[in-house]
Amino acid sequence: MVRIPVDGESLKADVERTADFGAVEAADGRGRTALPADEANARARDYLVDRFEEAGLDVRVDAVGNVAGRWTPPGADPEADPVAAGSHLDSVPRGGIFDGPLGVYAALEAVRAIKASDIEPTRPVDVVCFTGEEGTRFADGVLGSSVAAGKRSVDETLALSDGDVALEDALDQIGYRGTGRLDGSDWDAWLELHIEQTTRLADAGVPLGIVTDITGTVRCHVTIEGEADHSGTTGMADRTDALAAASELVLEVERRAADAAATGSGTAVGTVGQLDVEPNVVNVVPGSVSLRLDIRSVAQSEIRAQIDAVERLLAAVEVHRGVSTSLDCDYDVPPTALSARCRDVASDAARRCGVETRALHSGAGHDTMQIADVTDAALLFVASTNGHSHSPKERADWDDCTAATAVLAESIAGLTTVGDEPTTEHPC
Repeated sequence: MVRIPVDGESLKADVERTADFGAVEAADGRGRTALPADEANARARDYLVDRFEEAGLDVRVDAVGNVAGRWTPPGADPEADPVAAGSHLDSVPRGGIFDGPLGVYAALEAVRAIKASDIEPTRPVDVVCFTGEEGTRFADGVLGSSVAAGKRSVDETLALSDGDVALEDALDQIGYRGTGRLDGSDWDAWLELHIEQTTRLADAGVPLGIVTDITGTVRCHVTIEGEADHSGTTGMADRTDALAAASELVLEVERRAADAAATGSGTAVGTVGQLDVEPNVVNVVPGSVSLRLDIRSVAQSEIRAQIDAVERLLAAVEVHRGVSTSLDCDYDVPPTALSARCRDVASDAARRCGVETRALHSGAGHDTMQIADVTDAALLFVASTNGHSHSPKERADWDDCTAATAVLAESIAGLTTVGDEPTTEHPC
């Protein structure tokens, strides 16, 4: 018996249509660039709203551009706390087509499938698209979900700028500055389906992962000030080379992260992913360097140990290289444990659907880590082909996506109904 008739072709069509918005040329794979509130993102939002309306959902856009479509089933209590599911539609530059859109359209297809079934939910369901998850414009990431979690005010968020335009004006320009605030604490539970972005599931031959916890992330801005001098006339003993000092820091970040990964939780990573050198001229000793660090782990103690090592290294290079330094960690999201209740529901749903799963942690941040602080939340991963992500090579098997969506639908049904446990072993 098919309990919830998920349509994998409809899911695929929605994701692939979204891929057309901001499509980029790629020698291998299929990519897109859709930054928050740009034209491609606007077209993706328009398509989503059309699909919401076709499915009979009531559409709401909040003040920071978060979009939600609500289904209130016949017989459900309209005042009951909804179950919500979704993800985001923005991408990184030249990103893939699954990261974000798969989660949004899997949630929508889950609702369409439940509507077509005999299941009678007792509470509403929200399908959600958050603004600016990727951190490519206006903020470092999880912009809309941080507002929904009450961690950032609407006013301060609207005032954020990309250097040319404020978010408020950008949303106005595309017609997606709504009113009010989507409040995650109003939801009974939250679910997100996402591509895994590495190969653990594929290597194990397992289509679906149920995430136990999401890595914490700290991003820091480091400046190192030396003195710019002529590269030919300034002797080696007379230099205050900011780039040489920065090189010590880059290697220390790598070394400390490798040590933590080898001896601790196995999840620690450290990256210097951005470096700006002044004056950046071949015949001038570098006088100033600006760096951005990204440090992650599911263990807060491992993150703290890496930051401590950075602070010690900066103090040391000030002494032995004569530079001045600064450290500002302006993005700090702690590790997030996910709801046992929602994970159990997802595990039971997978078992009923006959879909094998693995428990695993997430090394990437997601909107779910924000929402998990204000309501019960779960994150599901679809196996990633070859582990590519943030790249046109990003890919997931469509059969796996369909199976995962069936599990998502069964999970939503389990969270929105009472006393509706199926008697068949594989109802999906």
